[in-house]
Amino acid sequence: MPTTTERWTPTHGEPYRPVPYRPERMPQDESLARAAQLRARMDERRTVRQFAPDPVPLQVVRDAIACAATAPSGAHQQPWTFVMVRDPDIRRRIRRAAEDEEQISYDGRLGDEWLAALRPLGTDEVKPHLTDAPALVVVFQQRYWLGDDGSKRKHYYVDESVGIAVGMLLSALHLSGLAALVHTPSPMRFLSEVLGRPANEKAFAVIPVGYPAPDCQVPDLVRKSLDQVMVEV
Repeated sequence: MPTTTERWTPTHGEPYRPVPYRPERMPQDESLARAAQLRARMDERRTVRQFAPDPVPLQVVRDAIACAATAPSGAHQQPWTFVMVRDPDIRRRIRRAAEDEEQISYDGRLGDEWLAALRPLGTDEVKPHLTDAPALVVVFQQRYWLGDDGSKRKHYYVDESVGIAVGMLLSALHLSGLAALVHTPSPMRFLSEVLGRPANEKAFAVIPVGYPAPDCQVPDLVRKSLDQVMVEV
């Protein structure tokens, strides 16, 4: 298992120090086969809202988070924190607060157009996945670096960096045999309060993780085809 030999600290204004990067080139036939397999596996990924309560191997979740943390980030500032929540009481607190906000949203804060867009997904203000799933990964974005002495340093491209990391987290979880969904109650300030996060962190998403329930159902949706999402120039 990979290990980290030194603790990361922010750099600023230091000289560029390149190191060699010479990965072995994969044979084309192997590359084609892997790409096809990955495409097929990822096409099976679905957002799951009905979870079995069965525990999941925690090391799988840890490794998926480690994969997410390899994401590219603005100025390599890695502006993310992943909080894995397993405590049932804390998950219940998160669910109560999320449902309070969702009730307001579904009662009119979202607006008719947004509610119409959500209707094919069958969602509402009740969020059992927050307590049914055995683990939640709450992703925070670090708006700035905060030193132990209270010093601050601005982070750049935070939304983009954390969004890429969340995408990699979902991919790693799916390829490791687990299901997940991205839940974004708005506003999400309660997550910082419940989890005691520092002032430089802002909640980005709540991701329940687990196995689909035996009676799990998902919306009957069709993904856009490749020619609808890609343009070759």
